[in-house]
Amino acid sequence: MSVSKLRRILPPLALLLTLSLAAWAHTYHASIMEVRFNPEKQRLEMALKVFIDDLEKDLSQGQPAPVRTDQLSRAQLDPLLLNLLRRQVQLTARPGAAPLPLTLVGLQKETDAYWLYFTAPLPTAATGVTLCHQLLLALFPDQMNIVNLTAHGQKQSLLFRNGEETQTLKW
Repeated sequence: MSVSKLRRILPPLALLLTLSLAAWAHTYHASIMEVRFNPEKQRLEMALKVFIDDLEKDLSQGQPAPVRTDQLSRAQLDPLLLNLLRRQVQLTARPGAAPLPLTLVGLQKETDAYWLYFTAPLPTAATGVTLCHQLLLALFPDQMNIVNLTAHGQKQSLLFRNGEETQTLKW
């Protein structure tokens, strides 16, 4: 094959290869939340893993400039995270009740994600809660929020998506 013919074939071939790879690529939007019922302290202890780029996109909503978590101090970041949790992860002990108060107790950064650690006190004798988990659902139609509950040695897993934002956790 001549060099001139090769020069004519390579650009369209490269474009075809790029387009086919783009068609195979799939953006995956998910969070994972581990929930543990602590009967001694009568509270739920939660760890939520969320990808940094998705978190920053959500935190940037309504802000004058994009939020970059690596450019904020913990004193600046914690109130933003707590506000986000209170808006998008709501637990109620009974129908019509106010959401349980959430307390942010920690934050751990991984390469591409954060673990947010928070708690919610429970009323005495609570045997379950209703969870409305809307994290990132407004931003990403394919968002999946996976919740794993551990209570009294039993495990329960739930999937929260658009149209399935509210479910009951029982123990």
